[in-house]
Amino acid sequence: MNENLDKKALFYGSCFALITTGFTFSIRAGILPELGQQFDLSGEQLGFINSMWFLGFPISMILGGLFYHTFGPKNIMTVAFVAHTLGILLTIYAGGYVGLLVSTLFIGFGNGCTEAACNPMIADMYSGVQMNKMLNRFHMWFPGGIVVGSLISKFMTDFGLGWEAQMWIIMIPTIIYAFLFFGKAFPKPKVEGATSLTENFKAMLSPVYLFLIVCMSLTAISEFGPQQWVSIVLSSSGAEPMLLLALTTGMMAFGRFFAGPVVGKFGQTGVLLGGSILAAIGIYLFSIVTGPMAYVAAIIYAFGICYFWPVMVGAVAQRVPLSSALGMSIIGGVGMFSSVIWQPIIGSWIDSSRAEYVGEGLTGNALELATGQDVMQNMIAFPGILIVLFTIFFFWQKNTKKTDKTPTEVTSAEAAT
Repeated sequence: MNENLDKKALFYGSCFALITTGFTFSIRAGILPELGQQFDLSGEQLGFINSMWFLGFPISMILGGLFYHTFGPKNIMTVAFVAHTLGILLTIYAGGYVGLLVSTLFIGFGNGCTEAACNPMIADMYSGVQMNKMLNRFHMWFPGGIVVGSLISKFMTDFGLGWEAQMWIIMIPTIIYAFLFFGKAFPKPKVEGATSLTENFKAMLSPVYLFLIVCMSLTAISEFGPQQWVSIVLSSSGAEPMLLLALTTGMMAFGRFFAGPVVGKFGQTGVLLGGSILAAIGIYLFSIVTGPMAYVAAIIYAFGICYFWPVMVGAVAQRVPLSSALGMSIIGGVGMFSSVIWQPIIGSWIDSSRAEYVGEGLTGNALELATGQDVMQNMIAFPGILIVLFTIFFFWQKNTKKTDKTPTEVTSAEAAT
């Protein structure tokens, strides 16, 4: 059914769309202080602007999943291009707080459209182990885009190039993905019944899918929690926080590129279990080490979290195929909403821990170090719970017949339990 597709162009277009997402994450973070100064914005206002990125993302993901088969991935990516372009232009010509809120919402909406269209499209183009490999290679470009975007933003800031010029840079991958997708045929669903929303919702009520939903809420915050707060909780650890972030995302991109043989050898359940163990070790090391050892912790942590998001999406595609695009979009939306819910909680941990150590007489770097390490110890709970859940999932799926796969996937998927 999908033999005549230009898979290479579609896949590369998907990657450049995700690079755009990575750029919007890192470049907007890089220009945030300048935006605050130019428009006289408070920290709370900047926080609300950032929250629009996370709000627009799951909204469009869920809508994209609901209308994937009627509206089509090609049209969803057209909406993504329009939303990205509007978001970039409206940011450049925002003029103030409200304009920045609206523009960031558009950018988040475009990012969610990318996930909603490209995840099921890649799942429909490939099968079994190859599907896991390509989904991971697709998702490597989110951390990859963050690394490249961070370096571009730092370089342009150091050379006095303003935030408007940096926003224009995001248009480059946006135009490239639009060019690669233009005029191309998109794949049809490979699973019979996958186009029926009734069948999608029935499949999403299965024990496997509901279990994965719970796990996704924890894998997402295990990834986004420590990374979002690294500059605060590790600011006095003796390591440069932004270098830690760059190292983490760089290693994640590296790990995802080689995901094919890793998932092929250890299977989805094995990779998820192993990742939760490494993530717990990495966060634990963050909570006790200082200086150069923090970079070692970052590498361990990166390899722990790097497969979480793409393998969770792949697990839905492979183990609950009738959930189709809607199932993949919903689970991604749960991941983003989880971050929205947990971020304020982590912030409250920082406030309460700092207040406690102030009461004990700590000040300066000693106060910040104790606070940061204390908060990291709290965050160990996220991958710690996942170790238990993925151990259950490993034995559960090992003893379950492959009844939730399409016939063409069974052979290649047997090795990917």
